Amino acid sequence: MASDRGTAHNGVAPSPFGSISLWLLLFALWLIMNASIELPVVLTGAVIALVIDWIFMCRSGTWWQVILTPKSVVHFIAYTGVFFVELVKANLNMLRYVYSPRIDIHPGIVKINTGLKSPIGRLALANSIALTPGSLVMDIQGDVIFIHWLDVKTVDPGLATEMIAAPFEKHLGAVFG
Repeated sequence: MASDRGTAHNGVAPSPFGSISLWLLLFALWLIMNASIELPVVLTGAVIALVIDWIFMCRSGTWWQVILTPKSVVHFIAYTGVFFVELVKANLNMLRYVYSPRIDIHPGIVKINTGLKSPIGRLALANSIALTPGSLVMDIQGDVIFIHWLDVKTVDPGLATEMIAAPFEKHLGAVFG
């Protein structure tokens, strides 16, 4: 059996630009989470980001096809702001449920449709939804995501998509496709 170390599982060579952008993202996240630019912290972060980058590139190949452009960077920053706003709104909503004398919720599973085409874009959307309190992603099947919603406002997939995913999709679509 021929060795395929230099290629992805589908026979396509991994993009060095994708590898560099993944390393930069991981390294930036490391620096932000550590809130320090001391030499040991920077070196440790660079090595850890390199190892994780190498693992993803060897195992996955072409799934991390993010092209850094000024437009995608602006949309990623905008997505971060939107995510923060949605996170605060969801937490305040949960606070309202917890401290209300009578809990009036209608839990259920809703189906939403996503226009995101890349697997990493759908993963980012699913994680964004799951990280906001009151919703949990149960399954992803192609362009359909099934979500357990603590307080179902609608079962219509179009309206549910607008209420749950629309704030994130615009920016994630510009970044990940």
